[in-house]
Amino acid sequence: MAGDVRDRPSFGNLLAPEDNLGQYCLVMARARAEDDAAVADIAAAIVAKLGTRLDDLNRSVQQLVATEIPALADDAQMMQLLHDSVEGNIDTVFSAIRHGIPIEQVEPPTAALEHARRLAQRAVSVNALVRSYRLGHKAVLDAVRDEVRAADLDATASLDVFGQIAEITFGYVDWISQQVVTTYQSEYDRWTQKRNSLRALRIREILGGAQVDVDEMTGALSYPLRRTHLAAVLWCDESGDEDELVVMERFVTHLAESAGAREAPLFLSEDRLTGWAWIPLSADAAPDAAAAIRAAAEARADAPCIALGTPLPGVEGFRRSHRQARDAHVVATASGPHPRRVTAAGDPGLRVAALPGGDVESAAALVAEILGPLAERTDNDERLRETLRVFLRAGASYKAAAEELHLHVNSVKYRVAKAVERRGRPIAEDRLDVEVALLLCQWYGDAVLRT
Repeated sequence: MAGDVRDRPSFGNLLAPEDNLGQYCLVMARARAEDDAAVADIAAAIVAKLGTRLDDLNRSVQQLVATEIPALADDAQMMQLLHDSVEGNIDTVFSAIRHGIPIEQVEPPTAALEHARRLAQRAVSVNALVRSYRLGHKAVLDAVRDEVRAADLDATASLDVFGQIAEITFGYVDWISQQVVTTYQSEYDRWTQKRNSLRALRIREILGGAQVDVDEMTGALSYPLRRTHLAAVLWCDESGDEDELVVMERFVTHLAESAGAREAPLFLSEDRLTGWAWIPLSADAAPDAAAAIRAAAEARADAPCIALGTPLPGVEGFRRSHRQARDAHVVATASGPHPRRVTAAGDPGLRVAALPGGDVESAAALVAEILGPLAERTDNDERLRETLRVFLRAGASYKAAAEELHLHVNSVKYRVAKAVERRGRPIAEDRLDVEVALLLCQWYGDAVLRT
């Protein structure tokens, strides 16, 4: 083989470096250049020989990747794209080795970029794409190793040749991985935006009351509209660490699992910090779903705030539960900067509290008119309002109120009397108004109280 590195010059008769350093360095440089050229020639010959059975090599790499990562080739079309991508990558890097082309000057194979785009459209993990290149690289190096062994080189030459091919192919894999990941991410962002826009349009059609073909819409949304639906509104403060909507969408999946949903929930971004969600439930799971979600959310310190509707069936339930969740959201956000972690439409008094529609100013005026001085923002008035609210909800039973508040009956009687005295007039004639005002105080808090 021309330029065989086995024919290395002997340096035993050279002058020692201290005798003639310049001549020594020149001879060594020439020898290294000759060695590098010889190694490059043998490497080119090795990959040229592999090229004579390139179809077999391509097929073995494709089968390895498809077996290890089935998502990359889950139908005939994707299998063909994987084949073309493998073929293009191997041909490109082998050409670079044969012709001494620097990796930064090669062009990424068209099929490799298109394969990355299709995987993005199918939401296959980008990690799977990168792993496929590592697997392919190992398979190619295994074939190179076998070919180097068959070339009958001495040990040093074998290591040099294999090392050069490994270095070039590693450089190529590192470079092409960056190219396909960039392509994947761009396509994923574009495709996700397009999909979300279409999904948002379909969801708003349903919420707007349009007549829909349930089966067709189920397919378009990839969401089972014939189930019982528990709607939610989620929101959070801006953290700056991560995309808040992505975090919320993942959290909705966690909530759905906690509620016993067997199918994936539906998520739609309303704005940068707010999302709408629907969780599909079976009839058996629906009654306990809100309690399960409340427990799951309160167990997580990083959970966003959540407003829940009630579980309701069918398309109309999809709409109605969403309206309830939005009403609960209005109440929760109107109450001040620190809302409850979970506010549910089924919570006692919430639906009445939602009647002002978030008009806090009007609610505050109503509370002040009905409760008078009892509507002031003091700890003592808060205790009196809470006692009076529980007493009225318990059917004006001192005993029942005492049990709920864990107080002595006489303490309840005293507080109720003080609340009526603080208000300035009896509650017999406008008891319903008083109960509504107390509910507004319970849900809106300081927002409807006077200082």
